[in-house]
Amino acid sequence: MQEICSGILNNHVLIVALIACLSAQIIKLPIELIKNRKFNLRYLVTTGGMPSSHSSFVGALAGGVGQTMGWESPEFAIAAIFAIIVMYDAAGVRQAAGKQARILNQIIDEFFEEDHNLNEARLKELLGHTPFQVLVGLGLGIAISWIAGPAY
Repeated sequence: MQEICSGILNNHVLIVALIACLSAQIIKLPIELIKNRKFNLRYLVTTGGMPSSHSSFVGALAGGVGQTMGWESPEFAIAAIFAIIVMYDAAGVRQAAGKQARILNQIIDEFFEEDHNLNEARLKELLGHTPFQVLVGLGLGIAISWIAGPAY
């Protein structure tokens, strides 16, 4: 068990990808502070927002795999395809779900204006990302991967 933990902690590509993801989450704090003039620590653990931590994570992962295993390797192909799927989901499916949540919340708000007795539960609206947020997250992840360099 100790050998497994040691191996995971010495996995350079994994550590760099985690650092990229954490960096994106931390960057959300000042961006939201400037944008909404509120300091909210919840942005450290929420999905959505600028930049996309999902994209940063998979961008750094694919970049690290490409640097260590080679850009022509099957491992890089797997990581790149995985990254594309995650980023497509972040900008497409999850953003659409967020838009649907916003509309449903609006319907509930309008319904309650008429004094109905319904137990309302607000849906989370910030689920996905705009394509720009995904690209910024991807750029951040790749930059962190390049700065950290390959693990030889």
